[in-house]
Amino acid sequence: MSYASVWDAIADTPEQAANLRSRAELMQKIADRVKQSGWTQAEAASRCGVTQPRMNDLLRGRVSRFSLDALVNIATALGCRVRFDLEAA
Repeated sequence: MSYASVWDAIADTPEQAANLRSRAELMQKIADRVKQSGWTQAEAASRCGVTQPRMNDLLRGRVSRFSLDALVNIATALGCRVRFDLEAA
């Protein structure tokens, strides 16, 4: 069987795949922001109001441990604005 993405391969439904894809993309952008800022995990965690182990999970891409809501809150705490674009499939 062939899949359009890894998310399509591991998700049970297209909706789950879309959610996983969105979370992974947002996590990557947050990780990029942390790296560009030169913060340690502890510094980034403090700025975001999360624990250092939770920041470690984010930076290591542990998608299953974060909801979209949590990621939006973290991104906002870092001074970022989150936008979503809808495209026809």
